[in-house]
Amino acid sequence: MRNPSSLFALVLALGSGCALAPGMRMDESGAVRRGQDTTKDPEFKIEPVTQVVVMKLMEARARRPVPLADPIADEAAHYHYRIAPYDVLQVLVWDHPELTAPTGQFRSPEENGNQVHADGTVFYPYVGTVQVAGKTVEEVRQLLTERIAHSITKPQIDVRVAAFRGKKVQVTGEVVAPSTIPVTDVPMRVQDALALAKGFTSESDFSRVTLSRGGKVYELDLQALYEQGDTSQNWLLQDGDVVNVPDRSRNKVFVIGEVRAPQSRLMTRGRMTLAEALADPSGVVSGTGGGTSGAVINWLDPSISNPAKIYVIRGSYDAPQIYHLDASSPDAILLAAQFPLQPRDVVFVSTYGLTRFNRVVQQILPSIQALWQTYDIVNRTR
Repeated sequence: MRNPSSLFALVLALGSGCALAPGMRMDESGAVRRGQDTTKDPEFKIEPVTQVVVMKLMEARARRPVPLADPIADEAAHYHYRIAPYDVLQVLVWDHPELTAPTGQFRSPEENGNQVHADGTVFYPYVGTVQVAGKTVEEVRQLLTERIAHSITKPQIDVRVAAFRGKKVQVTGEVVAPSTIPVTDVPMRVQDALALAKGFTSESDFSRVTLSRGGKVYELDLQALYEQGDTSQNWLLQDGDVVNVPDRSRNKVFVIGEVRAPQSRLMTRGRMTLAEALADPSGVVSGTGGGTSGAVINWLDPSISNPAKIYVIRGSYDAPQIYHLDASSPDAILLAAQFPLQPRDVVFVSTYGLTRFNRVVQQILPSIQALWQTYDIVNRTR
């Protein structure tokens, strides 16, 4: 005969075995113990999300980055371009067109110019071969004036660079037109080079622009330059510099747990709030006939998620910073809309206890039914 008390005892056993339910669960006590052991701070705890906590995080977010020291910034005040091999010089000798434009007046200055050879020398009529690499145009003008004076009485000479070919910087990465840009007689900064490369692509992360120089790599926050006017990020460039704009693939947050669509979300300009991370990226409102709204909060699955247990986890595994938002009250959405996330944050939405219990029942129910049927068959055949 079937024993109802045995069935009731089995149900109680299932209720006590929710820890065996499939899926992830937030072990608050375990995380706190790890943090206390790692930091040696007995006050280490999971931080509840309050207005005070949100305001502190927003203030830290708005704080300007530490100003950088441009190692060649002083050169901008007295900048003089120094001629390099492969540059093309244009030498103008007044009243002597045969020297100024020897190939004809209809040729461009570059075609009529004198190319600097690889060894840094240039040949000029009545002067011969002279060393010009490393000199300014004024120094070359004085040198040619002295050398040609024995052939031309009171020479009037002007020297210009007709084509800048010897010094270059490279602009690579997420820009519209990655290119090699010549260094000219006008001081060029990082922002100037990026403008010449036609600006950023939609996938760029210009808060982490790198400048490679002399075997060292410097990181520049161009977002702080554009949004906060931090000119210390806009370094002066020199020959051989490589400016690289990375993509924003590292600027992600991970949304997992009991949400409609667990996924990684790309941040826009390194910014995203907790509400935006949990919002439906398509903006589609369920059950409204396909209507859309850019401000729709459609994140939690009401049948299984526990809005009272939403966590933001950041930092290392040994000592993570964990923030706990209790969104069981609708006004907590205001805190979620202001809570600033950081790249690589993990947003976790926990499960209702009853949901875990139901999942355990669903998994073991076929086994229980098979055992019960076997037991029933054996009783019937006695």
